Amino acid sequence: MTIRKITPADNPALAHIIRTSLAEFGMDRPGTVYTDPTTDNISTLYDLPRATYFVAEENGIVLGGAGIHPLDGGEDHVCELQKMYLLPAARGKGLAGKLITLCLEYAKANGYTQCYLETDPQLARARQVYEQFGFRYLTGPMGNTGHFGCDSWMLKDL
Repeated sequence: MTIRKITPADNPALAHIIRTSLAEFGMDRPGTVYTDPTTDNISTLYDLPRATYFVAEENGIVLGGAGIHPLDGGEDHVCELQKMYLLPAARGKGLAGKLITLCLEYAKANGYTQCYLETDPQLARARQVYEQFGFRYLTGPMGNTGHFGCDSWMLKDL
């Protein structure tokens, strides 16, 4: 397995993984990344300073990925862990932890002091992983992500 930076060629596979994962958990609705216009062209979202997206692949097959992006509408020292999705066959093998570790290391190296994320109670396993990494729950959203369909917000000090 290889973990590398995103390229435009990854866009179709990642959009498919994101949408099928959300549908699997009943989150294929407005206000989530499912309907986000950037989902189909995800590589351009991370083509800016202090942003990156890591893609995991094996034998040329994209397994999923995760990214760090400045928090839209947030303070300069806060980034957002975004678009953390894996194919079902890639789950439960420690890959999510590797991706989160890379993302958090990148965030620290790029001057962020806090990392925010949005999730949902339906993503119970993902929430457990975030808790293991030290993310704590907030009572409301930060920034202006446009994802009003997520109703769990978490933050980690870096």
